[in-house]
Amino acid sequence: MGDTAEQGERTVEHVPDEERRKRRRERRIRAHRSAERVFERPGFLETLRERLALLDGVGDVYDLDETSDIYGNGVVEALETKVAGLLGHEAAAFFPSGTMAQQVALRCWAGRTGNPVVALHPLAHPVLHERDAFSQVSGLRPVRVTGAPRQPTADEVRGLDEPFGALMLELPLRDAGFVLPSWEELTEVVEAAHERDAVVHFDGARLWESTVHFGRPLDEIAGLADSVYVSFYKSVGGYGGAALAGPQTLIDEAKAWRHRYGGQIFQQFPTVLSALAGLERELPRLPEYVTHARVIAEAMREGFAAAGVPWARIHPERPHTHDFQVWLPYDVDVVSEAAIRQGEETGTLVFGHAWEEKGPGLAYTEVYVRAQALEWTADDVKAAVAEFVARLSP
Repeated sequence: MGDTAEQGERTVEHVPDEERRKRRRERRIRAHRSAERVFERPGFLETLRERLALLDGVGDVYDLDETSDIYGNGVVEALETKVAGLLGHEAAAFFPSGTMAQQVALRCWAGRTGNPVVALHPLAHPVLHERDAFSQVSGLRPVRVTGAPRQPTADEVRGLDEPFGALMLELPLRDAGFVLPSWEELTEVVEAAHERDAVVHFDGARLWESTVHFGRPLDEIAGLADSVYVSFYKSVGGYGGAALAGPQTLIDEAKAWRHRYGGQIFQQFPTVLSALAGLERELPRLPEYVTHARVIAEAMREGFAAAGVPWARIHPERPHTHDFQVWLPYDVDVVSEAAIRQGEETGTLVFGHAWEEKGPGLAYTEVYVRAQALEWTADDVKAAVAEFVARLSP
């Protein structure tokens, strides 16, 4: 009887992988919310009351005594006009999501070029994160330009072995490590697509923060493309939403398709006001975040080396934006537990995002640098990295 009881005490609960990941995510979120020191505080982790505070003082960016919007007028049109000016395009249309905005844009271009083929990277958002919406909903046919985890080259665009109506470039390419081409490479790729009588569309969900890397103003960068989409929550901190910018005739057609796709929402003023607030408050700060991300990345590299980690990679080595990847030679379970424990035990959370497998015994995560990170010195980062490494299991 005693042996049976002892065996029962030693029994380890079997938890399915999905449940284990769910519990880990819940712990990570709790650790992030309670941590005193982080690199960012994502809006989606805040309470509703905290999120509503984003609209405090929004009367400074839009007259709140104006009549509210109905089906895309009023404040929505004001945002569209502002975005078109920022991006150097003739007109812009607000969309409830980037998925819808890009499908509509490329569907419109397909009708104009007579070719439904969209050349893009296999790591691009429509390929990985939209459940084949291009083909299932919009009748588009994606083809890969390159399989390398980098931006495509002009030679690859010129050498594509079938005609295509549009080239879509995700700038930066998030799933390859938030990577951007050089300015010269970008202009050459655009020229190569135009040589093939194709239009160029920028998936610019995070284009806002690319000015430091390119050394060019936003309107000059976006102006290279025939159309461009931008997000209002990924970098400027709005509640959601997106915009598509391009020629007036394209945008007029896009608004018709927006209606057909269910994007003609009755009222959108909370989301639109949050976007206007983000463009006013966060957009001017993005270059500072990019510059500090490079300080943090270098301090992490030095911190891992000093802590005796046999191999660590910061990718890109010099971040192109204020986001980058960290690769470590450990199993996902090991690094995930170390990251969460550090937050729980010290109130400092260096790695607040999920770790994913990059290969056997190799894990990676994403680091996002925002306003909270500006308080960190290089020495602070090195010390926090050392504390994290100390929690890694043998």
